[in-house]
Amino acid sequence: MIRSLFIISDKGDVIIEKHWRGFLNRNVVDHFLEMLNQSDPDADLQPVMHGQKYYIANIKVNDLYLVCPMEGDTPPLLVIEFLYRITSTFKGYFREVTEDSLKDNFVTVYSLLDEMMDSGIPFVTEGNILMELVKPPTLLDLVGKSSISCSLPDGALTNIPWRRMNVKYTANEIYFDITERMDCIFDGNGLVIKSGINADIQVSCQLSGVPDMTLRWVNSRLLEDVSFHPCVRYNRWERERVISFVPPDGNFQLMTYRVNQHIQPPMYCKPQISFHNGVGKMSIMVGPKNNGGKTIEEVAIQVKFPKSVIGVNCDSGFGSIRYDDMSHTLTWNIGRLATDKSPMLDGSVTLQSGLDKPDGNPVCLVAFKVNMYSVSGVKVDSLAVHNEPYKPYKGVRSVTRAGNFEVRM
Repeated sequence: MIRSLFIISDKGDVIIEKHWRGFLNRNVVDHFLEMLNQSDPDADLQPVMHGQKYYIANIKVNDLYLVCPMEGDTPPLLVIEFLYRITSTFKGYFREVTEDSLKDNFVTVYSLLDEMMDSGIPFVTEGNILMELVKPPTLLDLVGKSSISCSLPDGALTNIPWRRMNVKYTANEIYFDITERMDCIFDGNGLVIKSGINADIQVSCQLSGVPDMTLRWVNSRLLEDVSFHPCVRYNRWERERVISFVPPDGNFQLMTYRVNQHIQPPMYCKPQISFHNGVGKMSIMVGPKNNGGKTIEEVAIQVKFPKSVIGVNCDSGFGSIRYDDMSHTLTWNIGRLATDKSPMLDGSVTLQSGLDKPDGNPVCLVAFKVNMYSVSGVKVDSLAVHNEPYKPYKGVRSVTRAGNFEVRM
């Protein structure tokens, strides 16, 4: 059972407070606020904390924290998944989840929370159904017109409640966006300590009628820890490794998966640093590698120095360089990575007086993006549509991004 929800700003102010099973005093989140004030701003909080009487589940979205006190035998993963469903619903309604967007749409926010939870049990979490129950905010809301529907949405009483009835489109089309985020940790010698891929598939569906679809994969055996939308027939996936489903209308997340194998990244980052008499010399070289000839974009290198570093002076012929004295962080924005050149950064590092070496080793965090590229090798083999006479337009786009991509010096 989920009793209450608190949405808290990074300053500790409670913006949204919703109770489903009796009133719960705000004091229950005091332990969370204490942990928040004591934590490093760049560090992630524990998703589940132990308070005096309650366990506290929390997630962070931009500068907001969604907090749920738990008691008894409430499954923590259920609560955390519900918090992410709330976040995705808010994004569908307000485009972004910020303090201002929630304050500007208080009525819609509380109406959605009433529909998504019933007496502490998740009830309606499908975005397409919620759009029928609670209309998105418009200018009419400012003059007092209610956005809550007086009737149940079409299909709410059928065996496929995620899809509206009598859907019709002039142009039938469906698009799949596969985003793979590569997590990788390299040691100082360039050897892989840990690597893996987390991916999700977002779908934009505009198909008439009630299409029954079959999606087949190349290298489906690599997919692990899969999580599906309720429309997917899980038994068939277990038997044949085929995704069979009746898609919801509009935008939705079809599935998430992981690939737990050592896979070579599409680029390399070679940092070097040495210290002598309180002064250090640093160099970083990056370049494409095993990228299948694709262009690597949005490349950025972030170097986090220990607190004993008081100054950094660097120069490069590529991109822009910025150093933040407060966080001791150097950011090198390269942008698009040329295939015939290897950008390089050189500079010096100054330590506090009396120190020959820093109190810790710097760490490089790498960001990149590669369009139309699947680093795992997982691809769509075929997509078939049944139960409908038309042939829809189908599109698949793969994007590889850096997740937790860390190179240690």
